[in-house]
Amino acid sequence: MAIPVIDFSKVNGTGEERAKTMAQIANGCEEWGFFQLMNHGISEELLEKVKKVCSEYFKLEREEIFKNSTVANTLNALAEKNSGEKLENVDWEDVITLLDDNEWPSKTSGFKETMTEYRAELKKLAEKVMEVMDENLSLPKGYIKKAFNDGEGHSAFFGTKVSHYPPCPHPELVNGLRAHTDAGGVILLFQDDVVGGLQILKDGQWIDVQPMKNTIVINTGDQIEVLSNGRYKSTWHRVLATPDGNRRSIASFYNPSLKATIAPAPGLVEKDGEEINQTYPKFLFGDYMSVYAKQKFLPKEPRFQAVRTL
Repeated sequence: MAIPVIDFSKVNGTGEERAKTMAQIANGCEEWGFFQLMNHGISEELLEKVKKVCSEYFKLEREEIFKNSTVANTLNALAEKNSGEKLENVDWEDVITLLDDNEWPSKTSGFKETMTEYRAELKKLAEKVMEVMDENLSLPKGYIKKAFNDGEGHSAFFGTKVSHYPPCPHPELVNGLRAHTDAGGVILLFQDDVVGGLQILKDGQWIDVQPMKNTIVINTGDQIEVLSNGRYKSTWHRVLATPDGNRRSIASFYNPSLKATIAPAPGLVEKDGEEINQTYPKFLFGDYMSVYAKQKFLPKEPRFQAVRTL
């Protein structure tokens, strides 16, 4: 079983071909929570530059630090004990987050210019994907974007996580990244096209998100689940630690502003005058994040119950 791969250029077409592509995306959101986009409009040239600067940055600025990190030292000590005990509550991951206003790596040539351009392109793609979701959910065009930006304006959060999962000497003792759902909105992942490790939980089984060259993997976060009143689900996913290959993973998150009010879209709560059950509360995204910070790796349903409702 492989996650859906969709030719995104066809949403710009007309007629049957467009309708079929829109239906494929709806299926990706409803049945999978994950799908891969090809022909997404981001140039191969830019994607190749992104791979190059991120790999160079890890080698130059992070590799030695990771080798001497707490997680690496703790894992080696645990392996020597040979007790069969696993390393819980940590991830075999090196990660930095890029925002418009935080400090970026400065020693790697071309990193800032390339990643600035990449983030701008990804943000546009995220907004196109949200418009497709609006249309598939029969919501007004721009509904999700407006909800995330707390009305008009540009207050939504857009962050990019540059992660590497270096070769792990004892992959059976530690997770690359523990299983979780994503708290926010729409996540756009540019993953390694050689080294695998990302898996999603589908019908009780962990299945691989197959590495493919220069596709963008889309997944829906908890807030899309709420806005869609459960039609679209946020999906559990994890990364396995692997003994060989340094897996690169660049995930960009288009999340609501912390001040944004999130609730099921009214059009998805009423249908033909009949009220459909509203399963999700109405809350401030900032309040949800406070709960999520403590419960990220725990079942998600209690998070919706624990958040302070408006």
